[in-house]
Amino acid sequence: MASKSSKKKPNSKRSNSKPASSPMASPKHFHLKRFFILISIMLPVCVIVVLGVSSNTSYKISSDHHSVKIYGFELVNEFPHDPRAFTQGLVYAGNESLYESTGLYKQFIFWFQSTVRRVAIQTGKVEVLHKMPDSFFGEGLTLLGERLFQVTWLTKIGFIYDTKNLQKLDRFTHQMEDGWGLATDGKILYGSDGTSTLYQIDPQTLKATRKQVIQFNGREVRYLNELEYINGEIWANVWQTDCIARISPKDGRMLGWILLPTLRQGLIAAGYNGIDVLNGIAWDSNKNRIFVTGKLWPKLYEIKLHPERRQIDNKDIEQLCVP
Repeated sequence: MASKSSKKKPNSKRSNSKPASSPMASPKHFHLKRFFILISIMLPVCVIVVLGVSSNTSYKISSDHHSVKIYGFELVNEFPHDPRAFTQGLVYAGNESLYESTGLYKQFIFWFQSTVRRVAIQTGKVEVLHKMPDSFFGEGLTLLGERLFQVTWLTKIGFIYDTKNLQKLDRFTHQMEDGWGLATDGKILYGSDGTSTLYQIDPQTLKATRKQVIQFNGREVRYLNELEYINGEIWANVWQTDCIARISPKDGRMLGWILLPTLRQGLIAAGYNGIDVLNGIAWDSNKNRIFVTGKLWPKLYEIKLHPERRQIDNKDIEQLCVP
């Protein structure tokens, strides 16, 4: 984006005893007996109730303070990438190619324009290109069946494209505040709008069916950007950071963080000073490959994750990943 750089039975020991009616049993003794019988019945029940509350409380605490895993990476491959592509959406297309959505307005920088394209991974060559109208800024992109869904920045308008020739098939409106990211599990769409909200969207009606506010360490994770669905998780670039958030789509819990600062730092050290932020995640489910890139990056990277070897606490993560 250009401007968003979880009965015990009562004790029945006295159940066959007769009521205290002998001359030796005074009213006081009778009431005391009743009192102790009542205590013997109620005490186990109270203990169970207290234990039950304690159990529920323990479960709640453990779920609120679950372990969030931190991941580093190793570089598997790097490939050429169009340095003029302001990458906003990235999807594995099969056959060693990617679908990519790029942003920027043509009237501001005449040689740039928002596009949808199919790109060869090995060479970075653009195989098919669809130029968007000048008034639209391309954003998140995802592939569902034989259709590509795309949202646009600063509008609630999206487009649907044919996967073969990238011709526009339809136009739709959505209920997010803005269009930033899109992903799918093959049944529903997931969307982001630059806030901390993750949306679930019906692909037939394009209506939002669920909203989840994503938090880490008590803070909202704002600027959720480009999305990808990977092995039952939503991965989200966080704009203005070198971090990818791993989120449970079932309940919105943060599952982990992927730290990728050395990719951008390496490009800058190599002299690529005009690059923008990390943005773009694609997943090849057949070969378990992860691809990432960024806006105006000259490289596409294939990476493999590993647990972060450094000691990083929550405060460090907040500074790195939660703007």
